[in-house]
Amino acid sequence: MKTVSSILGCLTLTIFITINCTAQKPEETEVWEPEPEVVTPGTSAEQPPSDAIVLFDGTDLSQWVGKEGSPAAWKVENGAMTVVKGAGAIKTKQGFGSAQLHIEWRTPSEVVGESQGRGNSGIFLQDHYEVQVLDSYDNRTYSNGQAGSIYKQHMPLVNACRPPGAWQTYDIIYKAPEFDAQGNLVKPAFVTVIQNGVLVQNHVELKGPTQYIGQPKYEAHDDKLPLQLQDHGNPVSFRNIWIREL
Repeated sequence: MKTVSSILGCLTLTIFITINCTAQKPEETEVWEPEPEVVTPGTSAEQPPSDAIVLFDGTDLSQWVGKEGSPAAWKVENGAMTVVKGAGAIKTKQGFGSAQLHIEWRTPSEVVGESQGRGNSGIFLQDHYEVQVLDSYDNRTYSNGQAGSIYKQHMPLVNACRPPGAWQTYDIIYKAPEFDAQGNLVKPAFVTVIQNGVLVQNHVELKGPTQYIGQPKYEAHDDKLPLQLQDHGNPVSFRNIWIREL
């Protein structure tokens, strides 16, 4: 049984703790510095934010190169760039690490082929890690190879594809891997992908560079590498490409 004195002691302690907590001021948990940089959002879906690097504005391929640094040989027409079969992949002249990427893509309105042979291309982050582009509208293929997948690593949460010939959007948040001075992996890469306003990859961990055959394995590489768009033989188009370095 508790004595009167022990009860009073508990009450005193409770009152002391309550007073001590309420003595804190709201200012003690306010952070004023540093002040976030002001970035002006675009006024429309076509306009990038003020701090973005525009990689393709619909007019030319001046930010891109082809094989071995040769001029990019894809077709530019009606505000879009389109894969020319056999021309090869194109890469940005500038290298990037962790970034926010916005890119719009369209597969041909005339459906040709099936599975991986239908509207196939890819977006390679840091020239190593592929976010798949594919006509996955009523087109069955392996799930970790359909549109919105991290190719051969993570299937998308859902199939958010629009019909063939319709423009589609990817908004990609990419955290680049980190390596130590000896080339050992310190932190893996992570990717979030929003397709057509729908979350399809939720901060997934990459197992290593994209591999068509076998298991991926990290190998040290430069902190900043080009963004690559794949020539898979299908006339896939891209437009409104911009990137923000993180």
